[in-house]
Amino acid sequence: STSIQREMGAADNEEVPVVSTELYHKDFDAFVKALGAAYEKYGFVILQNHGVSDDLISRALDGSKKFFALGEEEKKKYHLAGLGGARGYTGFGVETAKGSTKYDLKEFWHLGRDLPPGHRYEDKMPPNVDVEEGDFTAVTKEIFAALDALGGRVLEALAVHLGQPREYFGDKVNEGNSILRVIHYPPLARDGEDGAVALANAGHVRAAAHEDINLITLLLGADEGGLQILRRDGTWLDVNPPPGCVTCNIGDMLQRLSNRRLPSTTHRVVNPVADRAHLPRYSMPFFLHPNPDFLIETLATCVSDKYPNQFPTPITSDDYLQERLREIKLK
Repeated sequence: STSIQREMGAADNEEVPVVSTELYHKDFDAFVKALGAAYEKYGFVILQNHGVSDDLISRALDGSKKFFALGEEEKKKYHLAGLGGARGYTGFGVETAKGSTKYDLKEFWHLGRDLPPGHRYEDKMPPNVDVEEGDFTAVTKEIFAALDALGGRVLEALAVHLGQPREYFGDKVNEGNSILRVIHYPPLARDGEDGAVALANAGHVRAAAHEDINLITLLLGADEGGLQILRRDGTWLDVNPPPGCVTCNIGDMLQRLSNRRLPSTTHRVVNPVADRAHLPRYSMPFFLHPNPDFLIETLATCVSDKYPNQFPTPITSDDYLQERLREIKLK
């Protein structure tokens, strides 16, 4: 319904801050300050001039559209049973947000890190699935590498913001169990169907309110809008990044590591307004994870008399991930 969509007054002009990633090279201290302030307030930031080329982004979007346009039988052959959706294709109506009973209106593809044979993490990180059709595999691997590198730059700034050496995260994410998820949210209205009627009958949202599990998430291509974040006062704020920007948010692992100094913000993807209900939505979030054996232990620089340690029991990132995957019905 539109009531869930717009719980805010028209006078609301608050926006998630936009930060130029060029500051990383030009003025690293300013980059640290801008990201730190934005994340402490919102848990989200919009990255401009991020270095992932428009050409690569449009090729990836094009490849994604072609892949999801394949027939159900073609796509199903890329579904790996028993992996909890960790690699390859996951069809509609599987994933459910934590605490929700309704599944999300989406199908998606998961690409992970390629490991050499015999690698010590291969029991935690299954091999990727290669798609025979088109250049989908090649182009998504390029996007994975580009967002992994961009995430590394953001983490350098956040390490300094949290009182750690700039290279703190370097050897903790270099073989991280990160995932590129390519999502297709199909149109909610069929051709010729009234958008308002289709929305009234939908019964589910594109992605229910949730928090991310990982360290940080970098999101590309939310071109059809719908992303909202939950403010501290309980109202929802629309996130409408300028075209070609990357939206980057804090996940639960970094919230835990930073003793909640960096908040993992609840967010959702609401259904479109009636006159956009016939359009699909494609997006590519990159979930940046630490190496599976990284111990998430609250940073001493984030603990004080004023802010006692809220997470006194450390947990490895893989144990934490498995616990959460069971909660969202992917395990």
